[in-house]
Amino acid sequence: MKHKKIIAGVDEVGRGCLAGPVVSAAVILNENIDLKLLRDSKKINFKNRVKIAEHIKLCSHYSIGIASVKEILTFNILQASLLSMKRAIDKLPINPELILIDGNFSPKGIKNYKTIINGDEKIKSISAASIIAKVYRDLLMIKLSKKYKNYAWERNFGYGTKAHMEGLRKFGITSHHRKSFKPIHKILSK
Repeated sequence: MKHKKIIAGVDEVGRGCLAGPVVSAAVILNENIDLKLLRDSKKINFKNRVKIAEHIKLCSHYSIGIASVKEILTFNILQASLLSMKRAIDKLPINPELILIDGNFSPKGIKNYKTIINGDEKIKSISAASIIAKVYRDLLMIKLSKKYKNYAWERNFGYGTKAHMEGLRKFGITSHHRKSFKPIHKILSK
């Protein structure tokens, strides 16, 4: 019997947010996954994303990697994203033989990888990683929104929407805001 290569898909979410961590997932799909469900997480509504994430968790090996707001401020968003990817890859319960990474950058210190621009649209394991990471991060931002009610994080998940920007202008920033990001930096500079 021919050996099937163990392939992990890796993606991150939250790079463009004004608040919260950047989150990555690494996913190795099992054969019983419904591939028709897997596509770029941004093209799936929240409710369906949550359901599909549960299916992926049942039908794959996966792990989550996080880089904190402090790490984003210390290293910059790209390096923090790569750090979260590396953490997700390192936490996988099985060592992949090939790692497929969304985008054109890869974390330092990994072997046997390939970067793929728009990989979340082209490669099912990367789509799965994008869904797992997005649901994890969205649920985290919803949880934070219960404590920080003035920024509509339960709806915008930390992105710079009108409601989020109004909250920032009215109530200032929180420890979860990325102080080096332009809109936040502008508010701090006033």
